Amino acid sequence: MSTGGSRNVLVAGIGNVFLGDDGFGVEVVRRLDRAELPATADVADYGIRGVHLAYELLDGRYDTLILVDAVPLDGPPGTLAVIEADDRPSGGDVAIDGHGLHPDAVLRLLNHLGGGVERVVIVGCRPAVLDEVMELSEPVAAAVEGALRLVAELAWQEAAGKIEKETTDA
Repeated sequence: MSTGGSRNVLVAGIGNVFLGDDGFGVEVVRRLDRAELPATADVADYGIRGVHLAYELLDGRYDTLILVDAVPLDGPPGTLAVIEADDRPSGGDVAIDGHGLHPDAVLRLLNHLGGGVERVVIVGCRPAVLDEVMELSEPVAAAVEGALRLVAELAWQEAAGKIEKETTDA
């Protein structure tokens, strides 16, 4: 993990682009302008490769993980929320499926492997369509711009170590 003033941040887009709005996280990281992010922020599309994400976090070089994903939220499709997550999930076996770990399973696997990350934040969007289509629904596609702004703001705040914990219940 970083020592000193700036903190290392990983922005990870997750989801399955073949299941409509489940590809929300992948689309957001694809469209992120890395020039608008702090130098200590890395951005990656992990898609359905949750095991790879857990291994990426294992060496401890990131202080904060910002996951971008479709999540079941209250409100209409396209609703965005910032959700605090715990990197030390309790209980449950770690079932390794390289093509479909959900965020909580990724964090359990990371913990099981002896790793961790100081802070995990999810930028989530309520999906409308989780069927076999390769495009986002209209309300979720419209939410991408807002998610881009949210992710960039969070990355800058986290890199500077200035973010206060705010939880949105999902």
